[in-house]
Amino acid sequence: IPSNSYGASNGSDSKKLRVEEAPPSRVLHIRKLPNEASETEVIALGLPFGKVTNILTLKGKNQAFLEMGTEEAAITMINYYTTVTPHIRNVPVFVQYSNHKELKTDAGNQRTQAVLQAVSAVQSGGSPSSDVQEALAAASSPVLRIIIDNMFYPVTLDVLQQIFSKFGTVMKIITFTKNNQFQALLQFSDAINAQQAKLALDGQNIYNSCCTLRIDFSKLVNLNVKYNNDKSRDYTRPELPAGDGQPSLESSVAAAFSKDSNSLLGKIPELLSIPRLSLLYFPSGALNPLSAAAAAAAAAGRVALAGQAGSSGVLLVSNLNEEMVAPQSLFTLFGVYGDVQRVKILYNKKDSALIQMSDANQAQLAMSHLNGQKMYGKIIRVTLSKHQTVALPRDGLDDQGLTKDYANSPLHRFKKPGSKNFQNIFPPSATLHLSNVPQDVTEEDLRLLFSNAGGTVKAFKFFQDRKMALIQMSTVEEAIQALIDLHNYNMGGNQHLRVSFSKSTI
Repeated sequence: IPSNSYGASNGSDSKKLRVEEAPPSRVLHIRKLPNEASETEVIALGLPFGKVTNILTLKGKNQAFLEMGTEEAAITMINYYTTVTPHIRNVPVFVQYSNHKELKTDAGNQRTQAVLQAVSAVQSGGSPSSDVQEALAAASSPVLRIIIDNMFYPVTLDVLQQIFSKFGTVMKIITFTKNNQFQALLQFSDAINAQQAKLALDGQNIYNSCCTLRIDFSKLVNLNVKYNNDKSRDYTRPELPAGDGQPSLESSVAAAFSKDSNSLLGKIPELLSIPRLSLLYFPSGALNPLSAAAAAAAAAGRVALAGQAGSSGVLLVSNLNEEMVAPQSLFTLFGVYGDVQRVKILYNKKDSALIQMSDANQAQLAMSHLNGQKMYGKIIRVTLSKHQTVALPRDGLDDQGLTKDYANSPLHRFKKPGSKNFQNIFPPSATLHLSNVPQDVTEEDLRLLFSNAGGTVKAFKFFQDRKMALIQMSTVEEAIQALIDLHNYNMGGNQHLRVSFSKSTI
């Protein structure tokens, strides 16, 4: 059938309003494609939901028809893209059911058939032939560089492996923080697999409204992994050492992926009802929903791993500077990553403290960002505690102010649902974001204030409205100290300065 017999009755917005919605069909009509969109990119829209059996692109109309293997796959795809707008080359595209029940295209179109064959090979875990590889836009490297934006929940190496392994064999992963952002290098066994993963996953959220994947090809073609731990992994060499001071594969999160991970499976219906999981909602065509949800849950500390601590929101912080530390300073610092409920400095071990966050996710988030940071000159260690809550002292008992209850504190950053603070959680950095700055306060005032906190101000920049600013200290440790000292500082007129870590540099 010639392409124009699939003329789109709803190509423009004005016509779209008059078209009645078509009933479910395994053929999907995709509109508003960018001019340069390739067949491979259109196929990638359907790839996570099941087998793609045919495609027809209408280049002049910026439209395409995609035929899925089953109507169920098409329905799942439409349901997903109703809540998450699909993008091709950063352009939003529109997906709806077609009036056609199947695509009758010219089977002689060798390029289209080659692309479909390649996709089928990748989906079934096979290795596409060399001529088929050429049909796909050639990926120059099997190594992807992954940046995670808006990382409200921790993303672990294991979660990345779960997500990306659907597109091929993941051989190596290295994770690191650069420019105050969590990044990873991930190597597939084949460049074609990297291409498919990039097309399907770039711009997607791992959890609803956060943890957005930004994916590019790396200039590297092979990763050199020295250690197997929670920061790097070579799946082809399980004998590698864990490295100094790094948790080995027996860490609590890794335990979720061991043979004992069945202990999580009973919790999966409960997990899948949690609205925060996003990428991990992909149906069986993409991810195994049980293992994916288990991975996400374990990573975010949502469920108790069998026999493991960490199902509560209580943290144990050790190696504190006992001469300097106070419950209030811990409340302020840990409050950047969640709403601290209680703090207890241990009476017999004053270099250690228990901190109760409002839930296990916040505890995991604080631990992943603050473990190994310097506070009052000492590198602090943050781990999950076996305690479920932090006990208050018995009535009438004086514990020298070592225990504080902050349950009703007005300073909690995350008590308002949908607060902008959820989108602005970053690792400790030398650059601080200031807000609620009074109109009459000058740059000089703020530079002096932050210098008096014991640091050196390297740079300063007001935002246009002058209610917000960025200030850069000489080290991350100085910025941590300044945040502890000056968050909620009264600037006069009952206006209190708000301080948080920034992902920007000046």
